[in-house]
Amino acid sequence: MFSELIDEMPLDSSFKFNFSAKDNLCTIDFQTRAGSKILDGYRPPFDATPVRRLRRAGGLLVGKTNMDEFGFGTFCTNSGYGVPRNPFDIERSCGGSSGGAAAAACLLEDHISLGVSTGGSISCPASFCGVVGLTPTYGRVSRYGLVDYGNSLDKVGILARSSSMIKNHFPTIAGSDPMDPTSCAQPALDLDETQIDSIAVPREAMENIHPAVMDSFLRALDIMRDRLSIDIHEVTVPSLRFALPAYYVLATSEASTNLARYCGMRFGVKGDDVTQHFNDYFSSVRSKNFGKEAKRRILLGTYSRMVGFRNRYYLKALSVRQTVISDYARVLKEHDLVATPTMPFIAPRFSEIERMKPIEMYRADFLTVPPNLAGLPHISVPCGYVDSMPTGMQLVSQHWSEGVLLNIANMWEGVFQYRFPGARQ
Repeated sequence: MFSELIDEMPLDSSFKFNFSAKDNLCTIDFQTRAGSKILDGYRPPFDATPVRRLRRAGGLLVGKTNMDEFGFGTFCTNSGYGVPRNPFDIERSCGGSSGGAAAAACLLEDHISLGVSTGGSISCPASFCGVVGLTPTYGRVSRYGLVDYGNSLDKVGILARSSSMIKNHFPTIAGSDPMDPTSCAQPALDLDETQIDSIAVPREAMENIHPAVMDSFLRALDIMRDRLSIDIHEVTVPSLRFALPAYYVLATSEASTNLARYCGMRFGVKGDDVTQHFNDYFSSVRSKNFGKEAKRRILLGTYSRMVGFRNRYYLKALSVRQTVISDYARVLKEHDLVATPTMPFIAPRFSEIERMKPIEMYRADFLTVPPNLAGLPHISVPCGYVDSMPTGMQLVSQHWSEGVLLNIANMWEGVFQYRFPGARQ
C-alpha cells in the first residue's frame, strides 16, 4: 500500500488530519519515485502544491502510496516496489495507477489520499477498493510538483471513504497557482447544493460489461430514479467508441517525451560507467531501470510522433479528442450528469491479470478514459457488491462543476450504505 511510510507519527495536537500522497507527487520528507526504479533515491527539495496546501491546513503527511510506474497501468502491478493488495481480498488488484492511494483510503478511517488521474487512475482504484474518488476538471488543481505522465491529461484529485471528507479538503488543494499556468484561468469553486434533475446514460458505455456489474449499476439507477426523483435517460454518444485509441496515442506520445529526462544524470540512479559515449550511457541506465510497461509506452509514443506517422495518428487523436469534448458538451447541456459503470468488472485476481495481454489491460479503461480525455470532472462512488467485492458508478459533470458531483455523491450516500473490510455489515 505504502511505498514509503513515516517512521514514527508524532503525537502533535496541531495536526488536524492525516493524509497520504501518491508517489508521483513531490514531497520534502520522502523519496518521490513514481513507482520507478530509475528514480530510486530521489528526494525533492520542495513539496508539490497540493501537498504543501494540505500541510498548511494542518495535515500530517504520513506516507507515500504505491503506484504503477509513472502511472502506466490499470491494476497497480507495474510498480518497481511491490504490488499493493486489495483490502477486500488480498489476492485481487487494488486498481491503478493510484492503487496504494485507494487501499489507504479504504483501510484508514478519516484518511485523505491524494491521487493522480491521467486516464482513470483515480476512478478505477476507487471502484475496485470501494471508496469515493474525485477527479477534478483539468487545471482545477495545480500540477506543480507532479512527476508528469501526460501534461495535457494529468489531474490531482482525492480518494476517501465518503464525499463529505472530500468536500472538506478539496477546496484546500483547488485554485490557481502561479507555478502552474494551466491552473490560473478558472472560475471560483462552487460547492453549494445544486438541484439534480436528469442523468444521461450513454448507450455505447453499456457494452462489454460483466453481467453482475451491470446489474449493480442498473439497480443504482433505479434507486436514483425512485428515491432521489432523478430522471434517467439513455443517450447516444458515438465518439466514446474512439476515445480509448485516441487516448493511448496522446498519452504515450506525451509520456515518451516526458520520460526522456530520466537518463541517469539529474534524477535518481546513476550509471556505473561514466566513460561511455552518452548514447550508450543513457541507453544502459534506461534499459536497466525502466520497467517493461514503461518501455512499451515509450516505444508506442515515439512511433506515433515520428515523421510520416504524426498526421496519421497524433493529429487524428487530437481531432477525436475535440469530438469527445463536443459530444459531452451536447449531452451535458440537456442533462445534469452522465453516468456509467466505473469499471467493466470487479477487481481481478492477480492470477487473472497475469494471463491478460497488454491490449486487454488497455481495453479495461474504456469507461474511465473519455471524461479524462475531455478534461471533465468526474467521481466514482460504490454502487454495489458482487461476490463481496465493490463495484463503482462513475458520474461526469460539466467543466468546473465539482460541486455538482460532490452534491450527488452526498445524496447517494443517504440512500446507499457503503461497506468496508472488517466492519460489521
